Amino acid sequence: MTVTIPLSTPGTEADPTGSPYQSYVYGYPHKTAYEELDPRRSALRELWAGEDRGALSLYAHIPFCEVRCGFCNLFTRIGAPDGLTGAYLDALERQARAVREALDEGGDAPRFANAAFGGGTPTFLTAAELSRLCDIAERRMGTDLRAVPLSVEASPATVTADRLAVLAERGTTRLSLGVQTFVEAEARAAVRPQRRADVEAALGRVRDAGIPVLNIDLIYGITGQTEQSWQRSLDAALAWRPEELYLYPLYVRPLTGLGRGGTGPDPAWDEQRLRLYRHGRDTLLASGYEQTSMRMFRRRGAPVVGDDEYACQRDGMVGLGCGARSYTSRLHYSFDYAVDMREIRTIVDDYVARPADAFARATHGRWMDEDERRRRHVLQSVLQAEGMLVDEYRQRFGTDPVADFADELARCAERGWLDESAGPKVLRLSAEGLAHSDALGPLLFSPAVRAAMAAYEPK
Repeated sequence: MTVTIPLSTPGTEADPTGSPYQSYVYGYPHKTAYEELDPRRSALRELWAGEDRGALSLYAHIPFCEVRCGFCNLFTRIGAPDGLTGAYLDALERQARAVREALDEGGDAPRFANAAFGGGTPTFLTAAELSRLCDIAERRMGTDLRAVPLSVEASPATVTADRLAVLAERGTTRLSLGVQTFVEAEARAAVRPQRRADVEAALGRVRDAGIPVLNIDLIYGITGQTEQSWQRSLDAALAWRPEELYLYPLYVRPLTGLGRGGTGPDPAWDEQRLRLYRHGRDTLLASGYEQTSMRMFRRRGAPVVGDDEYACQRDGMVGLGCGARSYTSRLHYSFDYAVDMREIRTIVDDYVARPADAFARATHGRWMDEDERRRRHVLQSVLQAEGMLVDEYRQRFGTDPVADFADELARCAERGWLDESAGPKVLRLSAEGLAHSDALGPLLFSPAVRAAMAAYEPK
């Protein structure tokens, strides 16, 4: 798409270091921009009043892992004392009742178009607990798990045959396995102790379970990783012919195991990650995979999970669990957020102790005005390889995206990040633009969100 608009003033980028790895934008605004909500404005029945509930997404968050990888800044705790997982599911059920009551008030009954269990590691739960989690989604929330796409995150150490049997029987259509690397020395460097033989055995169990879509997560940029060792991981993953592969750049963030020594700009590491990204991308493209975003690759002809009428740019999300987000058109909300293990334990304990009526209100979130909704739509669309239909944006917002984001698009055009051959009807990234998605995404953050994130004190 050709953009003929004035270039912005130099030095006004979100990150003056110019690093291609600034932020993985999987949700906008990020939780570090959330604030404590006024209880007078946060009743769920009021937040969901008038919202379109015809194609919602359900997400259940399980905040437990057997170990915490050195790079991980997700909301999760290591292990669980006796009884904690059961108590957590009790709280999840109390929350589900409160949320469903709010959704049922003053409108049509909600319908869920897809569901996902994430974490943490949902398969940290026992087989019986996983069955109970499915019961909560079905009986309390009204989600027909066998009729909609259901995606579940897992780790090699927890995909036992009994757990997989429950997930397969309850309708799981996609299982995402966090392998990260098949090279044991790299696993140790990433503070993720695992044996390749155990990973291969786990993959065999997943295939035996018959879940239609297997996704394998891999990470590049680990200390000591080379193109040759990266190729060994790629080859090992491809041997299983997974329907999907995600290639993630390693980030070192504050309060994580790898981040304790501090972080800062590292041009040599940036170049290494870009080189390994391109190597991985080219390998997968040559192996029969299609690129759908910077991170995601899908094998040609593989079943597509979640390709229905739900649209993340437009439809709402209902989150259950202490780390889950919920989206209405006016407010994104969750519970408090932390990375430090002690803080996470406190938040989990608080969640488990909450009485039923405490789940009838949102506690932390960010209100979404029209400008933020526009930014979210562009972010959720343009960072996909297929790009954004300009007419769809105009129909939704009544304005033109090239005019609304003149400065941002000019910077992208200057860097060669836009596909000039796409024509005026599609806003699409070039191959280089996809490679720099983690710099392009933050470019679209509003000044208010950027200021809130900058003011956030990690905990």
